[in-house]
Parts: sequence; structure tokens; C-alpha cells
Amino acid sequence: MSDASVVRPVHVTISGAAGNVAYPLLFRIASGEVFGPRTPVVLRLLEIEPAMPALEGVAMELDDSAFPLLHDVVATADRDTAFDGTSWALLVGAMPRKQGMERGDLLGANAGIFGPIGTALASQAADDVRILVVGNPCNTNCLIARAHAPEIPDDRWFAMTRLDENRAKAQLAKKAGARIADVSNVTIWGNHSATQYPDAFNARIGGRPAHEVIDDHAWLRGEFIETVQKRGAAIIAARGASSAASAANAIVHSVQALHGGTPAGDWTSMAVLSRGEYGVPEGLSFSFPVTSDGTKWRVVEGLTHDAEAQERLRVTTEELEQERSLVADWLPKP
Repeated sequence: MSDASVVRPVHVTISGAAGNVAYPLLFRIASGEVFGPRTPVVLRLLEIEPAMPALEGVAMELDDSAFPLLHDVVATADRDTAFDGTSWALLVGAMPRKQGMERGDLLGANAGIFGPIGTALASQAADDVRILVVGNPCNTNCLIARAHAPEIPDDRWFAMTRLDENRAKAQLAKKAGARIADVSNVTIWGNHSATQYPDAFNARIGGRPAHEVIDDHAWLRGEFIETVQKRGAAIIAARGASSAASAANAIVHSVQALHGGTPAGDWTSMAVLSRGEYGVPEGLSFSFPVTSDGTKWRVVEGLTHDAEAQERLRVTTEELEQERSLVADWLPKP
């Protein structure tokens, strides 16, 4: 007799699973923090062959943690195995930019990674799969994978800008002398790059417009935006390595928002495939304010931008269009 109370495990694939970002992420997923205290998980961990010994060590640590909700760990260098039956694909691994590498070269190198990943997702993933691209340049890596998986609907594809949103919230809270919990409705618009637009003028602090709470509008239009845009580089300069724990935390927040829903009256920043909202070209992977009920999501519409904000949106849109043109040769032809 079957037990109706038994919850089937959710299969979660993490690429780059032996890396610094994935390491803290895996234990938070296995603990039940991401999908809830009653949902078992199967972790499907994907790495390149040279990293397999390190990945086996991570798998041993997961075993040794004795998480009651962790039903299985699959560690593999085979994409088809990694994505077999998966409902969540967290694409953390990517080719990092190396010294002397042009952006077009970086995009091309990542096309060689994310194209085959898209193909494997299309052939192996579960019907309800949702994909969050974290590895940078994440917006365009998402476009590349999507182009190789036309069978998967557009509304299943996301690129992560929640780390930028979290950085923006922290800066606003410090400036206002408020708690992080008091800061809401923060949006990152556009690309996960130095052209992104962290929007304080549609944000709220303690339920009030942020620009009323913080009357230093020069700071809001200048130092605040620049700090968020350059935060990743500042962390590398300070610690000699890129963001890891904070990036993992942003992945947790992103999945929680999509899986569990966004708080009433608030939203999360997420790069999705544009349907033309706010004049953004259709099909571009662009970060918008997004609400979710745990099943469906939508872009929040009706927010206003002054002339300066509109110019920032134009700049980040043009950068994303340029990135799309740079990878055109690596995309399947119609």
C-alpha cells in the first residue's frame, strides 16, 4: 500500500559542484533550507573530469553530514547522467575570464560549455525543470543554453541577479540606519555586469519610498549605484577570490523565491527572457522585478523611471544586445 504522505524527492543538479560557490550551497540544499523541511532531495553533482577527485570528497562530506532529507548523491562528469530526471538545474560552473581574454573570447568559451548543457537538459531533464544560470556572464550563458534547448519553455529559464539585489539592500540599510528586513522592492535591471542598474527610487525602507528615507539623492544616484556595480571586483581585491558564500546565499534566495513564492507586496530581481516589458527587446535575458506564487512568475509592470534611469536601462540593454551578437555564431541556426 502506498503512503500518500510520502513526498517524492526533488532532483537538483548543480554544475561546477566542487567549486567555491557550490560548496556552501550543497549543504544548505541538503539540510532542507531551500525546498522545505519535508521535501527530500537527490543531489546530482556535475564536474569536469579533473575535478572529480575533489567532488568525491564533497560527496563524502555530504554523506558524513547525515542529512535526513538527502536521499542520494550522484557525482558525475557526464552531463546526461547529471541532468537525468532533474527538476532544478543550478548552473554554477562557467569559464572564468583569464588575463588578456577579450569579452568575445570569454563568451565563446562559455558557449562551448552552455550549449552542450542545454542539449543535455532538453533530452534528460524532467518535464517541470527550472534552470537558474549563475556562472558568468550569466545573462548570455542563459541565452546560449536556452538556444540549445528549444523544447524547454522560455518561462523555465532564469539568470541570477539576486546577489546584486542583496548587495543593494545592504547598502541602503546601512545608509538609512535600518535593518535589512526593512528594505524591500529593490530591483536590479539589465545585465549582471558593471552596466546593471540598481534601482533605489522604486525601493522602499520601512514601507516608505527609499528616496524619502534617504535624502542624500546624490549618493543614491552615484556612490550607491557604483558600489553595487563594482562590489564583485572589490571583494576580489580584498580577499583575493570572488564571492562564494554570498553567491551561494543568493542562489538560495533565488530558488526560494521561485519555489516558495515572493513575499506579499515585494518582489525579487531575476533575469528572465524578455517578452518586451519596459521596451526591452524580446528574447533578451534581462533582469526585472519578478513576483512568484511558487508555480508561476510574472514581471512587475508599471514602475516608472526618470530620464537618468532610462539612460542606464539603455546602456545595459545595448550591452546585452552586443553580447548576444557576439555569440551568434555559437547559436543554432533557425
